Amino acid sequence: MAEHVPAFRVNGAQIHVIASPDQFYQTLKARVRTAKRRVVLASLYLGTGQLEQDLVDCLQEALESSEKNNHVADLKVSVLLDYTRGSRGQVNSRTMLLPLLQRFTSQMRVSLYHTPDLRGLLRLLVPQRFNETIGVQHIKVYLFDDSFIISGANLSDSYFTNRQDRYVLLEDCAELADFFSELVEAVGDVSLQLGPDDSVAMRDGMVHPYKGDRQDFSTAASKRIMEVVNMARVRQQLLLSQRQHSEKEQDTWVFPLVQMKPLGIQVDEQVTQRLLHDAGPDSTVYLTSGYFNLTRAYMRLVLGAGADYRILTASPEVNGFFGAKGVAGAIPDAYTHIARQFYERVRQLGQQGRIRLQEYHRPQWTFHAKGLWYYLYGHDRPCLTLIGSPNFGYRSVHRDLEAQIAIVTENEQLQDQLREEQEMLYQRSSEVSGSTFEQPDRYVKLWVKLVTPFIKNFF
Repeated sequence: MAEHVPAFRVNGAQIHVIASPDQFYQTLKARVRTAKRRVVLASLYLGTGQLEQDLVDCLQEALESSEKNNHVADLKVSVLLDYTRGSRGQVNSRTMLLPLLQRFTSQMRVSLYHTPDLRGLLRLLVPQRFNETIGVQHIKVYLFDDSFIISGANLSDSYFTNRQDRYVLLEDCAELADFFSELVEAVGDVSLQLGPDDSVAMRDGMVHPYKGDRQDFSTAASKRIMEVVNMARVRQQLLLSQRQHSEKEQDTWVFPLVQMKPLGIQVDEQVTQRLLHDAGPDSTVYLTSGYFNLTRAYMRLVLGAGADYRILTASPEVNGFFGAKGVAGAIPDAYTHIARQFYERVRQLGQQGRIRLQEYHRPQWTFHAKGLWYYLYGHDRPCLTLIGSPNFGYRSVHRDLEAQIAIVTENEQLQDQLREEQEMLYQRSSEVSGSTFEQPDRYVKLWVKLVTPFIKNFF
């Protein structure tokens, strides 16, 4: 991994696994309130309920406190959201943040990333909500001074209450925090800037994502973002060579993995493929996705690999689209159809012993956890995890902006935390068998089966 991406060494004791949505929310609020220099929030969107308003109030508190304690207000707040998702409806992410932007204009930046693939006639014709299927800003990083949370969770009430995700807090990791702050700043620089009057405009000299030339935008955006990645890689190689003998307590490696295929960046895809390919016989990979829709390349690697796979996905009733109105209500059925096809393929290849599919169940909850844990043969703790925003599906690889980290560790306490996290999620699951798909509630209408091959690249 170190050949392709920046490599950061930390002490495993600096990494803490967060277990629940409420703990995630309380940590967010507490950290925002006490931030002194910077708060960087990158998410798909910010919700519009009371819990989200309380989080915005924490930001206001921190900005006021910075203003009060210094003649020069030191705290800088940068928010990166997706343009289409953040602009949905009359009350939206933008309207939630405007009061802060109006009051703290010099300390606050709100960037709204707009995919270059939504342009021209397509942009005019595709309605709100559906326009988000073309491509979004999907990175979830929540940073406070030199500590940050990386997650798959958005800033919305369900993610703070009853939508299960994964979250890891990296404490006092200045170099890593600088990297993610710079990454979000770079994506912000190629995004639309929200003005205090709710207008949006590109920064001077930057190609417009849907009015400008598609290729020019991608080239400029890729150059700006890869500058951050490549400079960090060189910087870390120099630092690591200087420190090799001095820091023995640094028992953990962290590798940031970025995927932005619309901009020609596919680092995460390359590393994930290599990992799936190299997972040796007798090792075990626990892989989870709230939306099980593996790309062909990932599917081929899982079916042809030597490792044992335990794949956890959402049962229909904990799928985020369960009970939705209109066409979206059929999405859980489409995932059922995809899961059945995968299960049948595993059976045809006689791989049921090596590859097992499991479904997460939890009344009144939804499931959004994603990532993997890697166990070497004969070890009862994982030595590697992937955690962040990618779902291992077509959208994550081809349409959206994604980021996750690979954590490789020898620290036994951290390995214990990761094992507990993995076991906690899998404890609430049941194994899929042939009879699962024969149950009446798993009946998939013919029209859903027919359209799934055409629409599965959009969700």
